[in-house]
Amino acid sequence: MDVGVDVGTTVTKAVAFDEAGRQLAETSRPTRLVRPGPGRFEHDTDEIVASVNEVVAELAADVGTEPGVLAITAQGDGLWLLDSDGSPVRPAISWLDARSGAILERWTSEGVAEQVFRRSGNRMFPGASGPLLAAVLAEEPEVLARAGTAAYCKDVVMQRLTGVRATDVSDGSAPFLDPRTSEYDADALSACGLSDWQHLLAPVEPGGPVGELRDSATGLALGTRVSAGPYDLPAAAMGAGVSEVGDALLTVGTTLACQVVTRELPVDDEPAGLFLGTWTPGVWLRAMPAMVGTAALDRVLSLVGLGTDALPALLAESPAGAHGVTVLPYLSEAGERAPFVETGARGTIDGISLSTTQADVVRATCEGVAYAARHCLDAAGWTGRVTVCGGGAKSREWTQILADVLHSPLHTTDASQVAARGAVIGARLAADPSSAGPEWVAVSRQVDPAPARAAFYDEGYAHYLRRVEAARPRWADPAPTALAQTSGAR
Repeated sequence: MDVGVDVGTTVTKAVAFDEAGRQLAETSRPTRLVRPGPGRFEHDTDEIVASVNEVVAELAADVGTEPGVLAITAQGDGLWLLDSDGSPVRPAISWLDARSGAILERWTSEGVAEQVFRRSGNRMFPGASGPLLAAVLAEEPEVLARAGTAAYCKDVVMQRLTGVRATDVSDGSAPFLDPRTSEYDADALSACGLSDWQHLLAPVEPGGPVGELRDSATGLALGTRVSAGPYDLPAAAMGAGVSEVGDALLTVGTTLACQVVTRELPVDDEPAGLFLGTWTPGVWLRAMPAMVGTAALDRVLSLVGLGTDALPALLAESPAGAHGVTVLPYLSEAGERAPFVETGARGTIDGISLSTTQADVVRATCEGVAYAARHCLDAAGWTGRVTVCGGGAKSREWTQILADVLHSPLHTTDASQVAARGAVIGARLAADPSSAGPEWVAVSRQVDPAPARAAFYDEGYAHYLRRVEAARPRWADPAPTALAQTSGAR
């Protein structure tokens, strides 16, 4: 048995696999995403580590077998500041956080963001570690002075379980790693005014950090082999078997994560998205991880007073095109990061009339997310097969919309936890290249587009692109927000 752990934004999962890659059992724990102020999202680092210990201990007790390896993957980006002993010096800052928005806007106007992209192939966004480091330096310099590592989530877990302080090329890619050398780029750090803090960046292990368990809180035997990485986006691609140049993985989760396999590094293009290092030399994932996926649908469903159980009926009730209702699904308080970066991007619902129904608004949201997926995949250089996974892919109706909008067959994974699977595959391949054969790749079924709807959505996609371009100037001139309340206000 091997165990894969996936530490997400709101839930931590542990999954047990047998030697043939069959899933044996799964456990999970919800985790808190704390909001200490407008646009600010944080985690209690100790709670996150505790959630890993709990799900692994429960899983091991359920299965009754000691794993050969414990493989860790997790959410990427954000800023997890630790001291020299691996303890947090402040709450972890989530990738959803927007506190660095003003800094990033200045870096964008001054050309710093473009300079970093040309060096690393990564277009920074407010929740990336670089802008967040600068924000903490400006707001809490004494905290940064106590830090020993500016870590990523999976690497925090790894250090706490094994004492190993390191990261892999996927997490290290964003935003300061030179993809050509797999070393941190001094010029990129200097451009951001962060040269004095390069020592906080953990060493990069090309095949991912490996260590031995020294913490008994998981309930596993001390000395159990532990592997960290890749982080959840590349881990999901590995678990879904997306490995051929031009092929894509579309993850319809809280975020809308679009990745395409490439052997090219076109850093002279418009700065957007990420080039994520993989554990295969000379191969990268061109990632366009949009900020909002299922979160947009969840929010709209809550606004109309319905739950996800109503989705099939709602999508059946409203036709393709949602009776003229259209949605730009940019609902993150940090704006958008792919396939463009606009910290002021906000969502819109257009075309509403007195005859508009709840079903129309919900369907338009699903169509808007699908258009955003096509936008991201096109920008990432998609030319081949598309595999789709994530919570949104569980909806047959929404998956059909995605296939129609992409005008391409979709291959949906039957496995529920492809990131955890990918983490285990990576760990097994690192130990023995013959230990994770094709049987480990999540099996998929095909969803074909309906020709008439696909042709209709081609026109809808062109309209979507025009609306995005029309909205971008407006995002730079936002409307006033809430009136500040004072004791004398009436």
